[in-house]
Amino acid sequence: MALKIRLSRGGAKKRPFYKIVVAEALSPRDGKFIERLGSYNPMVAKDNAERLVLNVERAKYWLSKGAQPTLRVAKMLSSDGLVKAPVIRDQPIKSAPGKKRQEREAEASEKSAAPVEEAAVEEAPAAEAPAEEAVVEEASAAEAQVKEAAVEESPAAEAPVEEAAVEESPAAEAPVEEAAVEESPAAEAPVEEAAVDEIKTEEDKKE
Repeated sequence: MALKIRLSRGGAKKRPFYKIVVAEALSPRDGKFIERLGSYNPMVAKDNAERLVLNVERAKYWLSKGAQPTLRVAKMLSSDGLVKAPVIRDQPIKSAPGKKRQEREAEASEKSAAPVEEAAVEEAPAAEAPAEEAVVEEASAAEAQVKEAAVEESPAAEAPVEEAAVEESPAAEAPVEEAAVEESPAAEAPVEEAAVDEIKTEEDKKE
C-alpha cells in the first residue's frame, strides 16, 4: 500500500489552514488519513512559530516506512534536513497561458507603454522650454548689464573731452578774431590816407 505525506485542507473560504498527514495515496485529499504529523498556516507571517508545526520524530518514522512526501511537504521537510529540497517550478507547463492570451497580454502592455512614452515626450519639451527661456533671460540680463556699464563709462570719458574742446575753442578763436579785427583797421587806414593824399596832389596840379 503506497503512503503519502501530504497536506489536507481545512479552514474557511479564502482563509486556508492545512494539516500535514500521512494517508493512503488513493484516499481523497480531505478524506480519511492514518496519522497527523503537524499543521501549516499560510495566513500568518513567515517568521511566526505557528506557521509550520511538525512532529519531526514521527515524520522520520514514516519516511523510513517508505511514505513519499508531496512537493510542497518535501519543501517543508527540507527546512529540517529530513529530505533533499525538491525543484519546484514557479509556473508548471499546464498552467502556462496559451498563444492567444500571450498575444493579448503583449498588445495590452504595448498600449499601456505607448501613453507613458507620449507623456514622457510631451514633458521633455515642456521641461526644455523653461530652461531655454531661463538661458535667454540670463543672456539678455548679462547684455543689459554690459550695455549699462558701457553707457556709464562712455559719458564719463566723453564729457571731459567735450568740455575741454569747448573750453579750448573759444580761447583759441577769440585771440585770432581780435587780432584780425585789430590788424584790419590798421591795414585799411594807411591805404585810405594814401588815396586821399594822391587825390589832393592831383587837384593841386590842375590848379
